[in-house]
Amino acid sequence: MFKFFSESFNNLKNAVSNTAKNLVGNVAAAVEDEEEFSEFVLDDMEDMLISADLGVGYASEIVDSLRNQTKIKPSQVRAFLKEEFLKTLKDAGSCELNFVNNSLNIYFIAGVNGVGKTTLIAKLAYKFKQEGKRVLIAAGDTFRAAAEEQLNIWSNRAGADIVRRDKADPASVVYEAIQKAKSEGYDVILVDTAGRLQNKFNLMEELAKIKGVIDKNAPEALKECMLVLDANTGQNGLQQAKIFLEAVNVTSVALTKLDGSAKGAIVLAIAKEMKLPVKLIGVGEKMEDLKSFNPEDFINALFEE
Repeated sequence: MFKFFSESFNNLKNAVSNTAKNLVGNVAAAVEDEEEFSEFVLDDMEDMLISADLGVGYASEIVDSLRNQTKIKPSQVRAFLKEEFLKTLKDAGSCELNFVNNSLNIYFIAGVNGVGKTTLIAKLAYKFKQEGKRVLIAAGDTFRAAAEEQLNIWSNRAGADIVRRDKADPASVVYEAIQKAKSEGYDVILVDTAGRLQNKFNLMEELAKIKGVIDKNAPEALKECMLVLDANTGQNGLQQAKIFLEAVNVTSVALTKLDGSAKGAIVLAIAKEMKLPVKLIGVGEKMEDLKSFNPEDFINALFEE
């Protein structure tokens, strides 16, 4: 079992405080003192949920479920939302990172440039190293020299090994990493990939080619195709998810820069619309600030007053 450092609930609560105010506090304050869910109250509630980056479809669905019913009163809106949000996260699938002991585990990491992909890979490498695993990083973003150099620096900090070939075909780098990992007994390969959306077709082709190399040479080893999203992108994260889903079978999401973001509701929007579980969250700059995502802890942190 892959275990992360224990985290303080207060730290998580602080990290999601802006999201909690946006998504829960403002809605509850506007609704709780009303006697009934009038159309005016419901419209106001829907607008606030949308502005909190919950997404138009999901916000409308929640408000519609409150329309023309008598069981739930406005004073109970916090409890209603808490139950609804937790169900949404659980319905998206397990939030446990897939890992098999005594076996090669490959993690395909995708996402647009600037979301914190490189530092997430380094922190994930560090976590695995703390578990006593042998970690190899495949530098698959070969045409952005700064990316490879940054990854090299981070891999050294994490104590992981790296395969990098400047300007080489990314798929060939991943192939080399797989062969090295098999022959030298590595436990983990973390595959970095490009995130250039300027030419979507080329990017999709490149990602699909890398995925094909893994499928051909180590299909049983691929444990996650993880999409990295910046919590501050809000609804733009949904559009990014759809683009990457076209290229590879994304299985989960890692959310970076959650600390201080007011748009953390994107966690719920992705779970609802894409049926993708969030498995990792970044709540700070330190190596230890990459955390496993726990739906109950996240929801409790959002709703605790």
